Amino acid sequence: MSPSRTLPTLTQAEVASHNSADSCYVTMGTRVFDVTDFVDSHPGGGELVLEYAGQDVTKILKDELSHTHSEAAYDVLEDSFIGFVATNKVIDTATKSTKPDSIVPLPPSKEGLKELKENGSANSLPVYASTGMSTEDDLNKETDVVNDYKTHKFLDLNKPLLMQIWRGGFSKEFYLEQVHRPRHYKGGESAPLFGNFLEPLSKTAWWVVPMVWVPPVAYGTYLASKGFNNIAGEAAFWFLGLFLWTLVEYILHRFLFHLDKWLPDNRVALTLHFLLHGIHHYLPMDKYRLVMPPTLFVVLATPFWKLAHAVFYWDWHVATAVFCGGIFGYICYDLTHYFLHHRTLPSYWRQLKKYHLQHHFMDYENGFGVTSRFWDCIFGTQLAPAPKTV
Repeated sequence: MSPSRTLPTLTQAEVASHNSADSCYVTMGTRVFDVTDFVDSHPGGGELVLEYAGQDVTKILKDELSHTHSEAAYDVLEDSFIGFVATNKVIDTATKSTKPDSIVPLPPSKEGLKELKENGSANSLPVYASTGMSTEDDLNKETDVVNDYKTHKFLDLNKPLLMQIWRGGFSKEFYLEQVHRPRHYKGGESAPLFGNFLEPLSKTAWWVVPMVWVPPVAYGTYLASKGFNNIAGEAAFWFLGLFLWTLVEYILHRFLFHLDKWLPDNRVALTLHFLLHGIHHYLPMDKYRLVMPPTLFVVLATPFWKLAHAVFYWDWHVATAVFCGGIFGYICYDLTHYFLHHRTLPSYWRQLKKYHLQHHFMDYENGFGVTSRFWDCIFGTQLAPAPKTV
């Protein structure tokens, strides 16, 4: 994966503001490095680093009269690489563009260079090329529906979305580019999906999840208990199912919800993708299209019921205990997912909220864990930390 998909492009003013021992950035060309941790350990003294804080260091690194720099010095810089730099107007143009990747990071493509001829307004925040956003606060900024449609020629949020996807004739590349640029509709209301009597069926309140699924989990756990001599035996398999859910959560999110590379380039595939997960990235703060509708969950859960009984074929009660633990894990996942988007949370969940919302505004190609980062760490898909701000 190209780093330009995951690292931000900062304005020159933002880079220049990091000019102290508490936060020290330097640049080489269009690349930005956070050398804060290196200030005190620089062989030539921290004062020399701070002299060039917030500035380009290409020339001074090559100036042997000032200080000879070894390959190790360049290795330190590479380890501190956090993003790219561009002017305010370049970043503003990229934000408004339908193809921001053609503009930032610099140098732009031929197509991006053409767009850069337009004037843009100043914007001092980092802009992530793949989403056109800077921070999680942008997820709650109401979209100018008329201007958005005029600019991007994708979906009119005031009209039913489903048939626009079906009839739009969008290419896979354009669809994926646009559906991962979040919009926010009328302060958090649900944009029309069907536009007819089916509309209520497309919405699910968060409390439906425990109301529908806790009773079957409790009953299944009770039935499973009849095959165990003691509660500890059932609990061991039940918690095994709960742990396995975290892996299932990761696999589904990464390889089903984000199967972007393998998505067929036709309207059937794009429409199914939009209904399954695309709409959540397109309208991430829509509280009624966030948790999974019960009917969809039945479809997704049925193969796992059969898989549990195939793996633990020797004992129906063991398989059922594992499955019930897994379904309870799903309940926790969906509620956690909802609260990460829509509630103020205690410390641990605040960090989880920050991490998950970065998946939306910063890098949708990483950060697939919702209830924890564990499998992201194991499989190397953990989100890079957002750059520090002053």
